[in-house]
Amino acid sequence: MKSICVFCGSSIGSSINYKLKARNLGKVLSHQNITLVYGGGNIGLMREIADSVLESNGEVIGVMPRHIVDKEVAHQHLTHLHIVDNMHQRKAMMAELSDAFIALPGGYGTIDELFEVLTWNQLEIIDKPAGLLNIDGYFDHLLAFISHSVEKKFVRLEHMQNLIVEEDELILLDRLKSFTPAVAEKWIDRLKMDLI
Repeated sequence: MKSICVFCGSSIGSSINYKLKARNLGKVLSHQNITLVYGGGNIGLMREIADSVLESNGEVIGVMPRHIVDKEVAHQHLTHLHIVDNMHQRKAMMAELSDAFIALPGGYGTIDELFEVLTWNQLEIIDKPAGLLNIDGYFDHLLAFISHSVEKKFVRLEHMQNLIVEEDELILLDRLKSFTPAVAEKWIDRLKMDLI
């Protein structure tokens, strides 16, 4: 595994643990010679993990739309910064550059990026593992929602199980490296019709 894309907040969040875990993940990535791919920001958890990788002599690739660069929130000291035209290009390039994905605490953008990757995997557009670093139970309610979606027959159990969830960054990385996805019928209604 040469590169991992990390989705995370442009805010630091309400707990010091978010910052500490983001920085520790950055050190682990650098020590394992894994390039960080991320949104290119110099604020919030985005900056913390990027700075941590760089301080440990690792490589960091940022991808940011020009309209956000123009707001002066782009990190100025990355190994490489790709400037793209829009958010769609940003997500596509981040996916292309990465072998796996990790979501740290964040807001709408983080959740959007995570769910797009999960959808692409489900539809076999990509075949790359995705995980959550569930710091202090931040994603507990999101995981409960996904479980609810499985119960209500909108998400298949196998697709929920393909999202790797851990509280420890080393364990999460090990699981991403050894991940073999569960194969499932993509269309729940088609499967239900076959059973009638």
